Amino acid sequence: MDEHVFVAGQIRPEDLPGIKAAGVTAIVNNRPDDEEPDQPSTAEMAVAAQAAGLSYQHIPMAGGLSPALVEEMANALAEAEGPLLAFCRSGTRSTYLWALAEARRGADGEELMRKAAAAGYDLTPIARFL
Repeated sequence: MDEHVFVAGQIRPEDLPGIKAAGVTAIVNNRPDDEEPDQPSTAEMAVAAQAAGLSYQHIPMAGGLSPALVEEMANALAEAEGPLLAFCRSGTRSTYLWALAEARRGADGEELMRKAAAAGYDLTPIARFL
């Protein structure tokens, strides 16, 4: 999304050492557990993140957006001590939460939409909230 925030689809525990080597310091998991049968659990991801030396937060988004989720994501972004990678199944939920959190922190909605589009994500469904 920018030089400090990256978004991805599902990552796996074995991906975390490489993610750390790429300079990421924090992981945010936006998937609820048990969304798909082969999905790594939050507990597995947390253990692997700790082993890789990454901070880890679970901010699951299921059933839609809420002000509480946006606030949690804004806090995660503010607390990150370096580049942060947020992930979900496809990256869309993470992108939405990033954009709404950044808008809440004062970022320009049009610029957020440009950044998301450059990364391959469409914020049109939430544009009125930016």
